Amino acid sequence: MIVAMQESATEEQIDNVIEVMTEAGVGVHRTTGSSQTILAGVGPTAKVDLAQFENMPGVEHVHRISSPYKLAGRGFRPEGTIVEFRNGVKIGGEQVAVMAGPCSIENRDQIFETARRVKLAGGSFLRGGAFKPRSSPYAFQGLGIPGLRLMREAADAHGLLVVSEVMEISQIEPMFSLVDLFQVGARNMQNFNLLRELGQFRKPVLLKRGHAATIEELLLASEYILSGGNYDVILCERGIRTFETATRNTMDISAIPVVKKLSHLPMVGDPSHGTGRRDMVAPLARAAVAAGADAIIVEVHPNADKAASDAAQTLFPDQFDKLMSELKIIAAAVGRTM
Repeated sequence: MIVAMQESATEEQIDNVIEVMTEAGVGVHRTTGSSQTILAGVGPTAKVDLAQFENMPGVEHVHRISSPYKLAGRGFRPEGTIVEFRNGVKIGGEQVAVMAGPCSIENRDQIFETARRVKLAGGSFLRGGAFKPRSSPYAFQGLGIPGLRLMREAADAHGLLVVSEVMEISQIEPMFSLVDLFQVGARNMQNFNLLRELGQFRKPVLLKRGHAATIEELLLASEYILSGGNYDVILCERGIRTFETATRNTMDISAIPVVKKLSHLPMVGDPSHGTGRRDMVAPLARAAVAAGADAIIVEVHPNADKAASDAAQTLFPDQFDKLMSELKIIAAAVGRTM
């Protein structure tokens, strides 16, 4: 259920409504937008009489949430969520952010040179994997925390934020001070224990769509994080598995406007995993921005052909420079900034 308070509602009136909701056995999540406070009730709301709230002082309107996701729905934050980071970077507003870097952190020279080129081109985040979920147990699995420390050092040296994948609960705490944004990969989209735990931390989470997940399943997965009180969740379209074999995955560009209509959460496009082909990364990145993506995440490596992982979909720095120039034009055409 959603209880929308009047713009003029006092804290006392809001507290009174929260108290009545709690007494009814309902869990309350509060969010305050630019004009009003929204109280989302989750739990056994079916038997709650909405009429008792409609006449309470300060209440504007009350309605039930028909969708299975309660906190991810746009009704919880009608104006949309903006996730703010240090250095003034925001995801979800007018600004389109860019996250770029290698699939895997390999060594100091590689990550420092990548950070330099990402910053020079106008990127905001340095991405890179310290823990790599690979299909083969014999493939490169990443450098772990020592690699993540290298990436943090490289990012700090060039004024960038860090996004890296967390694969299990035990990695959250050692990673916490080293990243600005936790990434949950496609394979872990429905690792509900991990999602629940991330909901207890106050660090933004980038949640990628699973290989065969529907949009509703993606939104329900985000609900596990949101229900823990961590409302800084960013969703990512990274391609889904279909019968098509021309590309590694089928990047569902339509998911971007669909999610932004259904949910208040920001949306990111990942054309590197979405296609698996270097020559298709730029066209799909441009399409994602045109479709309304709040950020783009791409793989970039100083020597892309010799990358330890995902070489076929990784851009060379010069290609990334060109893409950034193109994205600035497209962003401006749809009323956004880079």
